[in-house]
Amino acid sequence: MATNESGDRLAPVLRPVRAGSGFEEALEQILQLVRLGLVPDGGRLPAERELAERMGISRVTLREVLKVLADQGLVESRRGRYGGTFVLRPGRSADEEELRRRVAAVDLEDTLRFREVLEVGAAGLCAAHGLSGQGAERLRTALRATRDAPLEEYRRADTLFHLTLAELAGSPSLTGSYAAVRATVNDLLDCIPLLVRNLEHSQAQHTALVEAVLEGDADGAREVMREHCLGTAALLRGFLA
Repeated sequence: MATNESGDRLAPVLRPVRAGSGFEEALEQILQLVRLGLVPDGGRLPAERELAERMGISRVTLREVLKVLADQGLVESRRGRYGGTFVLRPGRSADEEELRRRVAAVDLEDTLRFREVLEVGAAGLCAAHGLSGQGAERLRTALRATRDAPLEEYRRADTLFHLTLAELAGSPSLTGSYAAVRATVNDLLDCIPLLVRNLEHSQAQHTALVEAVLEGDADGAREVMREHCLGTAALLRGFLA
């Protein structure tokens, strides 16, 4: 009975995630449960089995999501007969106040949607029009830089990879617009933690994207980039919305 009541209360948030961004969307949904107060401070989240089934993810992926939340001090795991995963009340800090000011100054949805339009468009243009030998090598070099970057340098390398793709699309207007929206996105990304699982997923998408572009597969390039943007959007909405 408790599970059914929990399911009814959480139904507006918990839903099956897309296969291409399962980790990120699952994290977004559980963050929403916490931030909306659907599970109160000190309350217990539904059992792992229920959560995994409702979101359509493996329990391995769910445990990675819960570990991220525990690392952020938002939940804690307790063992024993009355154990489970419990919501914690986060402490208010100067950093949190700065975060609130920064996010309040940005239209998050507008920024994320505009970014998606530009990125998906750039990927499709590069694939449809083809890249010169020099252009293809620039893209491969930017991809290698993201693979080789230490954790603290990853976001810089990631930015340069996406800017390179925008430049190779051949539209200075697109490049300029993307540089501006990416600066805003980076300000927001600086407010959330670097998550190793997300970076590994991003790297796999980067590789698939470059392959699609170099093969001239415009539809494939657009689809990979759309999934990539949706994953980032899910994380930002989860932590900041």
